[in-house]
Amino acid sequence: MAGVASASASPIPAALSPNPAGRSPPFSLPVAPRARRPVVLVSGRRRFRAEATQREKVRQQETVAEESFPVREAAEGPPEAVALTDDDDWVVRLEQSFNIFLTDFIIAILDLLYRDRDYARFFVLETIARVPYFAFISVLHLYETFGWSRKADYIKVHFAESMNEFHHLLIMEELGGNSEWIDRFLARFSAVFYYFIAVGMYMLSPRMAYHFSECVERHAYSTYDKFLKVNGDQLLKLPAPEAAINYYMNEDLYLFDEFQTSRAPSSRRPKVDNLYDVFVNIRDDEAEHCKTMAACQTPGSIRSPHSTESRTETDVKKSLANED
Repeated sequence: MAGVASASASPIPAALSPNPAGRSPPFSLPVAPRARRPVVLVSGRRRFRAEATQREKVRQQETVAEESFPVREAAEGPPEAVALTDDDDWVVRLEQSFNIFLTDFIIAILDLLYRDRDYARFFVLETIARVPYFAFISVLHLYETFGWSRKADYIKVHFAESMNEFHHLLIMEELGGNSEWIDRFLARFSAVFYYFIAVGMYMLSPRMAYHFSECVERHAYSTYDKFLKVNGDQLLKLPAPEAAINYYMNEDLYLFDEFQTSRAPSSRRPKVDNLYDVFVNIRDDEAEHCKTMAACQTPGSIRSPHSTESRTETDVKKSLANED
């Protein structure tokens, strides 16, 4: 996660400089380098093709939304947050109003503490970003132990989300975001405190907990998008951190696909040519988190992208394409 990057034309943080005065480079570049309905096969190729075409249209609409997410000032953010109306249940309105207020309050504090220290701010929030997914998994494991419920796909997806945020954290550490002890202390203390808040919120109302995470992830997308716009020219000249190259290019991408529940596996393979690409990838990861959190607010709507039903749907679509 990340807070608002300074939108002014102030100089890029010292860590971004190719060779900051008085310090060695913070990283080195290594050499060379939704819930889907189960597909039911029925007779009649025309009907089958029509269903596949309809699913493709839905996916194209999601792709357009992803590529044009507005920043916070233009709209609430990805994926097109639904405005509250008088027709909504009063409990839902209360939950979402509280979450929006809490999110804005936290953002205001971070603006005050980290106005001109983007990397330190990114480090603090990426440390905290893994916490809600760990909290969700803890509660789901507890419920499963008691025999109250079993949601293996939710546990699997949330673990993948946590691992994605963990690699964001590794990138921020390599960029020097954890160089000050006060930032490390604040990040770790806040993470412990946030864990118990997230557990309590999830036990009280999973819908509320997921919506709060959606608010945070939507803000994170906006944050990185602004940071790219302000510092894009300089980021293009800097090499990608080794942690980013290993994660997006060299490691097993099973878990990378797993947290993106609105996509088919292997449908997104980011490039990592420079530091600009790295922040584009992190920004787009946050958008995928936001989509997943929005989908989680509908009970039973999440399935692993690698589930049998999802893979069958993808394989059938490829088969139809080959026939054409």
